[in-house]
Amino acid sequence: MASGGKRTKGTSSRPKSKRAAGSAPPRAEEVDAQSEDSAVEAQVDPDSLEPDEAELVEVEPEEDAPRSAPSKALARAGESGLSNRDPLQAYMAEVQRHPLLTRDEELALSRQYRDTGDVRTAYRLVASNLRLVVKLAHEYHRNPLSLLDLVQEGNIGLMQAVKKYDPERGVKLSSYAAWWIRAYILRYIMDNWKMVKLGTTEAQRKLFFKLRQEQEKLIAQGFEPSPKLLAERLNVTEQDVVEMDQRLGHDEVSIDAPLGGDDEGSRATRADRYLPSGAVPADERLGAEQLKALFREKLAEFSQSLEGKERYIFEHRLTADEPLTLQDIGDKYGVSRERARQIEAALIQRMREFMREHIPDFDLVATPKA
Repeated sequence: MASGGKRTKGTSSRPKSKRAAGSAPPRAEEVDAQSEDSAVEAQVDPDSLEPDEAELVEVEPEEDAPRSAPSKALARAGESGLSNRDPLQAYMAEVQRHPLLTRDEELALSRQYRDTGDVRTAYRLVASNLRLVVKLAHEYHRNPLSLLDLVQEGNIGLMQAVKKYDPERGVKLSSYAAWWIRAYILRYIMDNWKMVKLGTTEAQRKLFFKLRQEQEKLIAQGFEPSPKLLAERLNVTEQDVVEMDQRLGHDEVSIDAPLGGDDEGSRATRADRYLPSGAVPADERLGAEQLKALFREKLAEFSQSLEGKERYIFEHRLTADEPLTLQDIGDKYGVSRERARQIEAALIQRMREFMREHIPDFDLVATPKA
């Protein structure tokens, strides 16, 4: 998982978990500004998050449920003696100060905010649903993710939901907001699941959220969850399924981590096993052999176009195992050594042009390395 202090570009301006653990919920004047930018910062498409009315399920922010799980964590923290005032306990104490709204109050405030855009009205709607964020954050809390970080991301999703909520749809705000809260929490988990940040596509985001769920569903139905079947069910490619399965199933390993214990003789690291080898890699050897075979084939074709002195120089000097000297060639044809050199230079130039025409990227492989 990425370290808690690192965030993706575009999100560094957002406060970290200290805001979620502070002595007060988000200020009313921050609701509009943060909800306006939150979808862009988290790279979430608001239109893709809009649920169908048939999919909306009534979700209530439970007043007592969030207290039970934090209380256990707080008890463990108290036993360790690390802090007398746990940040989560302080946050929950502040959340409990905001009462839940009745259905009529929620509708009245939602219509008022829709018509006027009053940030104080939005503040009341957000504050009354903070318990819901904590409840949903607990559903996705896994070590080593911070619960308060998940709460913070869920709060941003809640503010976005308040901004987009339409009270005339006949759905409670808590049911509609649950979709936005989960979307922002899942987005945060996906961005911070690995130490190494990997680029993701829309298909990979879908797989991150649904792959394990679909695998369990297929197993329960008696099917083998093969990549091909999963790809058909999730409408993605088999390669996307394989890559995401590998990402979810393998953790990063530090190459500097010691392999043994604490004794002097066991301080070797994984990096020691990956020292560069002096041997030529197999792919380079194979490529070199293929290139040699291609050169031999093209040289044989080129030699068929030669006659007289040029053919003799090609066979007995340029491609011979024991090449003749220029003086030997000059003596054979009754020309000077310089004239033999000129004929050889012209022949080499013709051969180079022939190779450049018949071998792609000939100049790249023919140019000597500096």
